[in-house]
Amino acid sequence: MAEARQLLIGGEWVDGADGTYDIMNPATEEVVGAAPEASAGQAQDAARAARDAFPSWSQTSPDERARLLKATADAIRDHRKDLLPLVIAETGCTATVGKQMQVPQAATRFDAYARFALEPDVIPLPPQVMPATALAPGGVMSAIARRAPVGAVACITPYNFPVVNMAGKLGPALAMGNTVVVRPASQDPLAVIELVKLMHEVGFPPGVINVVTGSTPASGEALVETRYIDMVSFTGSTGVGLRIAEVGGRTMKRFLLELGGKGAGLVFDDADVKNAVKMIASVWTFHSGQICTAPTRAIVQRKVYDQVVEGLGKMAKVLKVGDPYEPDTVVGPVITAAHRDRIESYVRAGREEGGEVVAGGERPEKPDHGYYVAPTLIASCRADMKVAQEEIFGPVIVAIPFDDEEEGVAIANSTDFGLYDYVFSGDTGRAMRVSRQLRSGNVGINTTQRNHWAPFGGTKLSGVGRDGGEFGLHAYSELQSVVWPS
Repeated sequence: MAEARQLLIGGEWVDGADGTYDIMNPATEEVVGAAPEASAGQAQDAARAARDAFPSWSQTSPDERARLLKATADAIRDHRKDLLPLVIAETGCTATVGKQMQVPQAATRFDAYARFALEPDVIPLPPQVMPATALAPGGVMSAIARRAPVGAVACITPYNFPVVNMAGKLGPALAMGNTVVVRPASQDPLAVIELVKLMHEVGFPPGVINVVTGSTPASGEALVETRYIDMVSFTGSTGVGLRIAEVGGRTMKRFLLELGGKGAGLVFDDADVKNAVKMIASVWTFHSGQICTAPTRAIVQRKVYDQVVEGLGKMAKVLKVGDPYEPDTVVGPVITAAHRDRIESYVRAGREEGGEVVAGGERPEKPDHGYYVAPTLIASCRADMKVAQEEIFGPVIVAIPFDDEEEGVAIANSTDFGLYDYVFSGDTGRAMRVSRQLRSGNVGINTTQRNHWAPFGGTKLSGVGRDGGEFGLHAYSELQSVVWPS
């Protein structure tokens, strides 16, 4: 794993112009490998290569695109034994999360978009009778709306699910006939480079897929700024997303921005309390809370508030924190020491604002190395507290009581975020009614499970646009109207 890797620009593997930087294992604090440090100039070169490859690739037959995407899925499965340990070492995810989500889901997504590449891209429209005008003679005008590729796309991904998130961008972008520049998160780019290597080997033409990496924002900002890039697809923090919108807006780029979240787990007094506790506890059990869709706010009707807090507190104290490779480990490390310190600062702020730390709140004694945070529950919170308003992105749940439906909905809607909320109630009619009042791009009812064919994205500061399933094709396309006389 310690080998140095390279950038792919225009079909050629090259060293980073600014050398390399080390990738650290968050569980062991040891070096996993060296990543290339791309210069801003190399990012420009990659964008130019994608632009130059676009005319040819955009005219490639859907059958050929589907063949290459399916070959990528097969290659991922063939190399899963190499990819999986690398992903676990880079991200610190548990072996369970790695085996279930990190690598297999990437192959599944490429399989899906191999099929979607064959979907019709033309929408027939009814003819319209138009009178003669100064513009043109009258007649019956036929028309179609055609989905056309956007152009060269910068795909910029977060550190929590590096390979599967990138697959969710590359699949629809390439299926639609776009070319791409891949820019993975600085903390864990190695498995993404390996993914690009597999795609290069299965036969994607030069320039269709390029990859640049770096430890600073320089190469990413260069991609957002250059006129060679037509669209930016970004998943990550709201702060970075706002910067991308600002810089990319100067050249009228298209955006798909999936940003931060502060998920509400709205628990009514007729809910199955055990189920609600189990679902909300996924903040701790699923990648140490480093997921934007997590229900990090337990907003609980007062009649069952104590039951929910007690259930969450008991669960937090029995979840094993430790080595991601051990099969009984539930909570692995967070990505960096700096992020651990940030999470701990939020816990201190919660205490200072009057919250009660029911579980966690202290750094685990073991393991004695790695960037670990104990599953933490802060109860007796108010909706206006810092820990209830800002995204923490770690294994921390805040519990907030409410009295009636109106108040519960108001608390759920009280943050700047609107990515994924959840409603727990035995009355599915009420749950559906409440879901319509939530200012959130996604709502789960009595579950935190996902449907990957559903449109996915946020409202407010949680982002712009939707992807997922067939909607991913829409996100990476422009509508082109074609009109002719019948």
